[in-house]
Amino acid sequence: MIHHRLRAVAASAAVTALFMAALVTPTAVTHAAANGDATVEVDTGTLRGEVLDAAGGLTVYRGVPFAAPPVGDLRWKAPRPPAKWDGVRDATEFGAICPQSPVLAMMTGASLPETSEDCLFLNVWTAARSNDEPRPVMVWIHGGGLSLGWSNEATYEGSAFARKGVVLVSINYRLGPLGYLAHPALSKESGGDSGNYGFLDQIAALRWVSRNIARFGGDPDNVTIFGESAGGTSVHALMASPMAAGLIHRAIAQSPWITDTNIRPLRDVGEGPASAEDVGASWAQAMLGDGAKQTAAALRALDADTIIARTPQGVQPGAFEPHITWGTAFMPESSEDRYSAGEHHDIPMIVGTNRNEGTMFMSFQPVADRGEFLQTIEATYGDQAGEVAKLYPSSNADELKAQQDRFITDTWFLRGARRMLLGMDRVPSPAFQYFFTRVNPENPAWGAHHAAELGYVFNTLQGENYDGTDDRLAALIIDYWVQFARTGDPNGGGRPVWPVFDGKKQAYLELGDEVKTGAELERKINDRLEAIRGQ
Repeated sequence: MIHHRLRAVAASAAVTALFMAALVTPTAVTHAAANGDATVEVDTGTLRGEVLDAAGGLTVYRGVPFAAPPVGDLRWKAPRPPAKWDGVRDATEFGAICPQSPVLAMMTGASLPETSEDCLFLNVWTAARSNDEPRPVMVWIHGGGLSLGWSNEATYEGSAFARKGVVLVSINYRLGPLGYLAHPALSKESGGDSGNYGFLDQIAALRWVSRNIARFGGDPDNVTIFGESAGGTSVHALMASPMAAGLIHRAIAQSPWITDTNIRPLRDVGEGPASAEDVGASWAQAMLGDGAKQTAAALRALDADTIIARTPQGVQPGAFEPHITWGTAFMPESSEDRYSAGEHHDIPMIVGTNRNEGTMFMSFQPVADRGEFLQTIEATYGDQAGEVAKLYPSSNADELKAQQDRFITDTWFLRGARRMLLGMDRVPSPAFQYFFTRVNPENPAWGAHHAAELGYVFNTLQGENYDGTDDRLAALIIDYWVQFARTGDPNGGGRPVWPVFDGKKQAYLELGDEVKTGAELERKINDRLEAIRGQ
């Protein structure tokens, strides 16, 4: 969903093997009970879920802890294993979501659920009655700029996937400064590494899936990660992280948010954006005050509500927007460099973007004229802003609006998506690109905007203006996603052929009023952006 521009995430070198302990032999999935609940045993105890459809065996398990609460001394540390419990734990209600501002809830008109630092929960939808024929697993990573969002947003309801034979998992992960703060004091106490805690939470959730998903009828050897915007950023990061080896077998990145400033080195390397530790120290100064000692203890003494409320926004001193931090155990080198070198995971991947990614964000940073537009470019490209601006010419207000949309679409989303796709040329596994172009009938002024595809992917479209075209497109998209999860190839079943992407032809599938193939999506302008970045 809505995402602020990504900035600092630091990688943590802490304990990477904790979640591989206590493996037990999976038992068969319990049949849905007539009284509307069902139980299943995981490695920490027994869960009682809710049966949504007894005839079809559809059951959901909500609020399942996959890690210990990251509170107190565990704040800003790699996630620890969850505690075991006695008896049967109720799993019919969603757990608390991670601390965040109410911005996303206000934007969507939803109520902000209960927030708590004790938020490392996941949810499982399954229609399997046994584990005799393991089903493909899909793990959903929500968006929200790594600062907002939660696993159980209404759009992400997993029943449609479960009815199609997938075991669907959705996860929470730490957000904002609580999830991505890198700081010299935190690095010192952990042996030289800090940050990326939200990504480490995702690794912990995948390890939980590896240990437990067979008990829900899922195949731990066929796990697809997928996510949108910051969730796509997470897919980008997990695909490049050595820590995810063996935990993921396919990947789908929807509108991955990869900018020039949201991948940072842990420490200063003399070029590029400020280091993650420098960003963290600036944030700590704003939180603790000038002259205050920036110790790990002082930072942990701050309560979560204070951290969320007092974190500066935008470009103010001490502002904090999460990012991938490299030079860490989670990400040894820049993730983009790992794709360029073919050092990411060799597994099938789908990557795509929407035609009008920028329109949503333009409402938050409107530009009145060409001069203001150039200022927004200078904020990222500095001395190269003039060269970048030439790629987005305008002579009137309508053209300026269209070009701002294109600039955001290209530089926040499409450029990074292409880097991922081009990296797949360096490994044997196939890649597939999509281009979503269906104008949102509920908000046509925004076009095929950022996150517009989500209701189609989950088959959760709601609104008075959706019609048969939308229903058919939603059915087609979820079938592509499920087929890809099963086999690593979205093709089959009489659906329009989706060509494999390669760096030479750069073929893609357009998903819109028509479903058709194309090639070289904005190739020239994005090649030029890459050349300018390299100057």
